[in-house]
Amino acid sequence: MRDENRAAPSTAPLPHRTRQPLPDHPVRVALLDLLAEVGTVTSTQAAARLGHSSGLCSFHLRQLARHGLIEEAPHSGGRARPWQLRWTPSDQPEGEAPVEFTALARGLEDESYQQWLAHREQAPSEWRHDESFSAVVHLTPAEMTELATSIRGLLAGYRERDRHPATRPADTMAVAAVTRLFPLLGR
Repeated sequence: MRDENRAAPSTAPLPHRTRQPLPDHPVRVALLDLLAEVGTVTSTQAAARLGHSSGLCSFHLRQLARHGLIEEAPHSGGRARPWQLRWTPSDQPEGEAPVEFTALARGLEDESYQQWLAHREQAPSEWRHDESFSAVVHLTPAEMTELATSIRGLLAGYRERDRHPATRPADTMAVAAVTRLFPLLGR
């Protein structure tokens, strides 16, 4: 069937009260994880990164859009349809993601780390380690915000490589950088 004869699926999110939970599916989880990592992706790019067919990735991207988790990213036309993560504006303070999205993101981070631990022997030898660390520090709310801003600033220089892949050194690999700053209650 030709593209112009196909009815375009609605990418509008379902109203919150009628939104159905999206069944767990490894391809959908991988696609959400990939979108969180790179920002935007087409089904062809996702297929190349995840080792699935473009058609399978396209189907699952449309399902994620149907459930309001992703949306088409702005693009200049053509056949390529880039997708990006989406969350519906709500009563959240500006710049703060809804609880639903935050929980999804944290779950994907945890799942990605467990996947890494289970399969790191498959990585090239120079990549078989990770740089996990944690620390308990005593901060004021302003200092916690300042620290978060500093970490984001440090990572920003590397994020440019997402937008301009030609600037990546030859031996780069996508690396998850997860930072969680939160107060320890009851201490």
